Amino acid sequence: MINEYEKLLAGLDDVDWAGLSHAYGSAHDVPGHVRALCGSDDEARQRASVSLFNTIFHQGSRYSASAVAVPFLAKIAVAGPATAREDTMLLLTRLAVDWHDEYEVTTGINVAGWRAAAAETGPEELLPWYEEQLAAATDAGKRAQLRDIRDWVAAGNSPDSRWSALQSYDAVLAELPGLLVLLDDDDARLRTRIAYLLAWFPEYSTASLPRLLTLAAHEKDPVTAATALLAAGLVGPSSTADDITPYLDATHPLIRWAAATALIRLAGLDGTDVGPELLGRTIRELNAAARTPFDRVTDYCDGDLHGHIERALHSLPPGPDPAAVREALDACLPRIVWDCHGFRTRKAIEELFPAPRPHRAPRYADLTAAQQQLLDDLAAHRHAWLIRSCADRLRDLGLPHTQEALQAFVAAHRTGFEPPQ
Repeated sequence: MINEYEKLLAGLDDVDWAGLSHAYGSAHDVPGHVRALCGSDDEARQRASVSLFNTIFHQGSRYSASAVAVPFLAKIAVAGPATAREDTMLLLTRLAVDWHDEYEVTTGINVAGWRAAAAETGPEELLPWYEEQLAAATDAGKRAQLRDIRDWVAAGNSPDSRWSALQSYDAVLAELPGLLVLLDDDDARLRTRIAYLLAWFPEYSTASLPRLLTLAAHEKDPVTAATALLAAGLVGPSSTADDITPYLDATHPLIRWAAATALIRLAGLDGTDVGPELLGRTIRELNAAARTPFDRVTDYCDGDLHGHIERALHSLPPGPDPAAVREALDACLPRIVWDCHGFRTRKAIEELFPAPRPHRAPRYADLTAAQQQLLDDLAAHRHAWLIRSCADRLRDLGLPHTQEALQAFVAAHRTGFEPPQ
């Protein structure tokens, strides 16, 4: 390991990692992976990063080793090797909130509700129940199993995922004061990462909100500025609407989208005076973004701009022009190229192709603009499994049902060699 980073890992070997757990059992290998992040071997660093994602954050789950690793990861994010800092910030974000939260939540995370639910399943609450079960058990095998679980809970653990995730979230929360320096980092990607992370900590908004608004006001990179602006709208109180409204007149469309999305969240807060005219402006801005998407997008909603717009519009309070909202939603419907779960894709196919078509494949030119857009996005989709999961429905519609066939179908029309019917 490069000696200059040794100080970042002070205390790493003092932790009883073998007594902690991750997705595959004992966490004895975690310190080696953390240390490799600071090494000079770039391939080893990448392998270590992947290993940490797969162990202390496995498919959204967090473990006892997850929270303990956070302070060391935070030091690397701030002062570690340039090649490790951005990936480490991404890991810290995942350890705080998993991708399901990030994808589905467009109005800010409900930490109070999360804490209330986790409190009901914490070790203090569960231990008496396991003691009762152990006392009542008569089968030797079952007693041994219950005793192991009881001892594990008595050591301060809980089998409930909400509780274990909250421990990791709180560990990241404790590191935020030190991570704030990244808002002034020379690397725009790190400024973006910390702005995005702060969006998930409303309890820290007293410290973060002024810094986020300052970053949005002075940032040159539009993705960073939009990320900070929307983060401010997600953690700020109702009065934040006054700070965000002027950005509806920003030059860059991504900034205007972020302002509109933030204002929709703020419009749902009690006491926020966002009148019909202002809400109308936000809807028009989201409609424009849906029709003319950006080359670069933020990480919100896992980069799914159109999915984010849909969720934001569905969260609107009653009152806005329903026709304008419907128009914006219609513009989002066929745009599924970033859909990574498949829900929006299946919905789009059902709504845009509601009836069976003749067995003979239709001509691309005879499809509606929305139908063409959907097939264009499917042909270019980054997840080939999505097309495979929809293959039967596409086949029933007389449409190409593999990605290769879809690409050929679309390309034939663009080159003017579409076969006659």
